[in-house]
Amino acid sequence: MKTIYLILTIIFAFFIVTFSQFNSEVVKIKYYFIDDINVPVYMLIFVALLAGVIIAGFFGVVERFRLNRTISRLNRTIRDLKKELRANEQPPVVDQAQKN
Repeated sequence: MKTIYLILTIIFAFFIVTFSQFNSEVVKIKYYFIDDINVPVYMLIFVALLAGVIIAGFFGVVERFRLNRTISRLNRTIRDLKKELRANEQPPVVDQAQKN
């Protein structure tokens, strides 16, 4: 598994390096009051990708917290229902004839 991870990491790094070499042209960014900023195309794409990963990760964390809260609530309901079931259970009847 470590070998596969290493190979995939090397391929991904190679892709990043070649992508940045082929897309090194400069793009001028204008946004409201910010002065013109010159940024390479690959940097703009990587920043957009990073922003997407961060936003998706944030939503994933929020969803995980919501699911953990739901699981806790359902486990509490199960525990309460089991207690109620035990409280309403009739004790076993022992036949005196079998005991002697």
